[in-house]
Amino acid sequence: MGLASDLDYEVPEAGTVQRGLHAVVSSRPGAWVAARVLPGLDAWLEARTGRTLPGVLAALPILALTTTGRRTGTPRLSHLVALPHDDDLAVIGTNFGQRATPGWVYNLEAEPTATVSFKERSLEVVARPATDAERTVIFARAERVYRGYALYPQRIHGRRIRVFVLEPAA
Repeated sequence: MGLASDLDYEVPEAGTVQRGLHAVVSSRPGAWVAARVLPGLDAWLEARTGRTLPGVLAALPILALTTTGRRTGTPRLSHLVALPHDDDLAVIGTNFGQRATPGWVYNLEAEPTATVSFKERSLEVVARPATDAERTVIFARAERVYRGYALYPQRIHGRRIRVFVLEPAA
C-alpha cells in the first residue's frame, strides 16, 4: 500500500461544465485571479465545510499539504492538485502558471517532511524531487487531469517547475 491508497485518493472524471471551468481558470487572466483569490477562499471554505472550490466546482482532487515555513518554522497550508504516481502522490509547483515559484516548494526543499490531508484523513509524508523520467510521466498525467498543466510551462520562463513525489513517512 502507498500514499494514494492510504488516503483513498483518486481523480474523478471531469464533466463538460467542469472542463469548461478548467479552460477559464487555466487561461492567463483566469490563472492570475485564481492565484490571488483561491488560497484564501479555499482555507475559509475548507475550515467550514471540509471542501475546496476546485474540488466542488471543477472536480479536481485537492490535497491539503502542510509544510514547515523555511524562515519561520511555522506550519504553512497549501491546497494542491495531487496526481497519483504509482501508489504515491505527486505535486507540481506551477503556481497557476505565474512567474514566481510557490512558497510550499521552497518549504519542501528546506524540510521535506510534511503532512497531507484528504477528506478526513491526514498522514505524514516525505517529499523528494521527481526524477526526469518521473517528471515526464507525472506531467503527462497532469495534462489529462487539468489542461492548465499543458499551458503553464509555456508561460513560465526563467525557472524550472519543481515536481515532488510524496511518499509515506517511515
